[in-house]
Amino acid sequence: MSDIEYRGVYVRVRRGDLTKTVADALVNPANSRGVMGGGVAAALKTAGGERIERDAMACAPIAVGKAIVTSGGSLLCRYVIHAPTMVNPSEKIHVKAVAQAVNAALREATRANCSSIAFPGMGTGVGGINAPDAGHAMASAIKFFIAREKTSLKEIILIAFDEELERAFEQAIAKITDDILR
Repeated sequence: MSDIEYRGVYVRVRRGDLTKTVADALVNPANSRGVMGGGVAAALKTAGGERIERDAMACAPIAVGKAIVTSGGSLLCRYVIHAPTMVNPSEKIHVKAVAQAVNAALREATRANCSSIAFPGMGTGVGGINAPDAGHAMASAIKFFIAREKTSLKEIILIAFDEELERAFEQAIAKITDDILR
């Protein structure tokens, strides 16, 4: 368990199930079509209801680097933020898409006046990005966003589904802390 505070925003690392996380918004590492057929997306749809996917698909196409907000359905959140890391379902991606998706999700959470947001390991499933690279891209995007944007966010939670991702998140957050203290 790691927590840092940066400019009034707490960044926390937790191991668990994103679908059981309490936050104003949960992030879906989506595809541009809004189809929620596998991985995190399927888990969010299963736990939160079909409406989440219908609403996302109605907004498609959603470009990589953009994000949209839908209802959280029956999840423990107000919103699901769909932040594409890929154009088509099940594509391998570049780590740059992870940073773009994180930035877009943070922007939309701020527009929706959220105080908390929870991310899974963006791109670590079918996207094919390894945990350390994803953790670094996510932490860097978070640091950059907080440093340059006025935000309603008070808490950003990185939810790791396993020990490897948890360790990668913790190491990436520790690097942010080191950079801040320099």
